[in-house]
Amino acid sequence: MTPPDLLKAMFTAAVDAALPSLCVPAHLPQRPKGRTVIIGAGKASGAMAKALEDAWDGPLEGLVVTRYGYRVPTKRLEVVEAAHPVPDAAGREAARRIFDLVQGLTADDLVLCLISGGGSALLALPAEGVSLEDKQAVNKALLKSGATISEMNVVRKHLSAIKGGRLAAAAHPAKIVALMISDVPGDDPSIIASGPTVPDPSTNKDALAIIDKYAIEVPASVRALLHKNDETPKPGDKRLASVENIMIATPQASLEAAAEVARKAGVTPVILGDSIEGEARDVALVHAGIAKQCAMRGQPAEPPCVLISGGETTITLKGKGKGGRNTEFLLALAIALNGMKDIYALAGDTDGIDGSEDNAGALIMPDTLARAEKAGLNAKAMLADNDPWGFFNGLGDLLVTGPTLTNVNDFRAILIGKR
Repeated sequence: MTPPDLLKAMFTAAVDAALPSLCVPAHLPQRPKGRTVIIGAGKASGAMAKALEDAWDGPLEGLVVTRYGYRVPTKRLEVVEAAHPVPDAAGREAARRIFDLVQGLTADDLVLCLISGGGSALLALPAEGVSLEDKQAVNKALLKSGATISEMNVVRKHLSAIKGGRLAAAAHPAKIVALMISDVPGDDPSIIASGPTVPDPSTNKDALAIIDKYAIEVPASVRALLHKNDETPKPGDKRLASVENIMIATPQASLEAAAEVARKAGVTPVILGDSIEGEARDVALVHAGIAKQCAMRGQPAEPPCVLISGGETTITLKGKGKGGRNTEFLLALAIALNGMKDIYALAGDTDGIDGSEDNAGALIMPDTLARAEKAGLNAKAMLADNDPWGFFNGLGDLLVTGPTLTNVNDFRAILIGKR
């Protein structure tokens, strides 16, 4: 198996470990005395709905919303599509319908929530006094600011009528079971899709602090809302006492699946962490330093070895190029490694889409910079312009998988050949 093939096999294993068809059936609750209402949001929610339909013995009704292009054919449950990462009117309408579905339930009823990454943008039901256009403006500014996913979701919760535990509060007194596929560092359920079924420890004041920290200009309606006393449900809220949040797939489990592929190929896996955050190019410099230490000193592992990590990096956009955080990481990594012999790398988003284009990520090889120079591609200039997609597209080294129908966030692997 060639180094690129091994890296691709590891990425596939990471994705497969989080497929809803495997994860959902093992965590289904017992049938209730009353109705079973299915709701959900996220990039994996369509596939989760299909897996649920196939495994559930009993009547079902409900609606889930997923990203455009991620719909899976279902027979009993409705799956609709909306925009991600910036919400649109379709997401607002889907969120309104989901909110309406959980009204008027009893303690004999079950609300089964299918939650995965991307659900925050897809559940676009603005709080009273805030328009969809206001939310779109704030969302775009957050995506460009360099804010972490945790910070972005704190702001999103407090501008929403459905996130931050408000959906669960609306469904009270029904029993609520949320099946979650984690795409956030630390697997914090209150951050995944902005925690529609989870008590929210953050406050309006916290959201304002994040907006000010990144000097984000927000509409007056947003500031007015965040100065009100209307808060999200907090830990201890009795309306959320019957909620059960279950993590059915995590980034760590996917990293371990990839590590097993490497091990079987005779390559020592080193998992650096499943919750790495920071600017993509800064994370690349750290990873490059560890890779060099392996190649030159045999530490922390003797080659052949592979450094594996997950999490969600960020990009502070300053240029006008195309791409996403995984290709930005790889371009910065290639520059830092400077053609070092026998080092290969892959980085990709496990949902199949890295940033604004249709690729999951890309690969780098020892000759990446040399081939780029021959092709007239200036790596440093393209990184400065935030154009990693243009760089890797020009080399033919993009990783294109199409929608994977799951999402456990970023996957990075750096393969160091035998010394």
